[in-house]
Amino acid sequence: MPRHLKFVSVVGARPQFIKAAVLSAALRSKFTEVLVHTGQHYDDLMSDVFFRELALPQPDTNLGVGSASHAVQTARMLEGLEAVYLRESPDLILVYGDTNSTLAGALAASKLHIPVAHVEAGFRSYERDLPEETNRVLTDHVASYLFCATAQAVECLRREGIEDGVHNVGDLMYDSMLTALPRAQVAEAKVLSHNAIEPGAYYLATVHRAASTDDVATLRALFDAFSRLNMPVVLPLHPRTRAAMASARIEAPANVRISDPVSYIEMLALERNARAILTDSGGVRREAYFLSIPCVTLRTESEWPETLATGWDVLAGADVDLIVSAAQRPRPEAPPPPLFGDGHAADRIVEILKHDPPHR
Repeated sequence: MPRHLKFVSVVGARPQFIKAAVLSAALRSKFTEVLVHTGQHYDDLMSDVFFRELALPQPDTNLGVGSASHAVQTARMLEGLEAVYLRESPDLILVYGDTNSTLAGALAASKLHIPVAHVEAGFRSYERDLPEETNRVLTDHVASYLFCATAQAVECLRREGIEDGVHNVGDLMYDSMLTALPRAQVAEAKVLSHNAIEPGAYYLATVHRAASTDDVATLRALFDAFSRLNMPVVLPLHPRTRAAMASARIEAPANVRISDPVSYIEMLALERNARAILTDSGGVRREAYFLSIPCVTLRTESEWPETLATGWDVLAGADVDLIVSAAQRPRPEAPPPPLFGDGHAADRIVEILKHDPPHR
């Protein structure tokens, strides 16, 4: 395949940096890649540290959109991305996941008749009031290449009438974790010492989705549940959650150890050694599954029902009693089945694009 094919990869949020790091390296071995950062996540702890830590190439363009309402943020991205696409004249746009950056990247490309590849296509929670669900559904319906992480995602697309261009390649997050895990193991002793915790003697929590932070009753219930757990709870705090706590005058319970957001390597070290993980994050849930750590999902629906069937993940929503009992449940006896591929998703994506190149 000629090297002159040019792709634009659009990233903007922490999970996308993690996935793009492994795929960008594979893409650049065969094609020309232009990396665009929308600026959806923009401070050092939520953005720059990932570029440094994962050796992700510095963005060719940073739109710097920052925080705003969904409509304003997406509109700013659309305007900036259209200018980039017109300037670069790419053969394909790659977008990741389900953020506003994902949707804006896909819509701007569709309006200019540029093919779109959606990494993590087909995930569905069927919660249409969640912005992430809207983003992923609309993106899938304008994409030409739909790179799925699981067989369940392929089936979800089939039920919506989408079969052309669908490929089950595995999960890029698994690729990234396998690449970073040796470094996380080296960092473990320092990370655990810094947080004054012992392996298996703490819970790890993350809370960041709007559904968790914007409803005061839900946020209070989550912290109430954390306070009832029988071990320390380590909580790297998302800026949105910190602001919501301050607005609602919610103070962390004595057993909850709040920190600033942590790097990817530090997060993997914390995940690997936790007794269980409590989270509303899709990425953290999958990492828990990859690492064979019991997970409690602080939501009422799941994009990955197959992980629930294994017993390694439990839906608890904001039900205090259910959160506590799920966190303290015994570990499942059987190891997690390999639902998310074999760690070679990036290679498969590149091979597909080589043998079936985009046409404008």
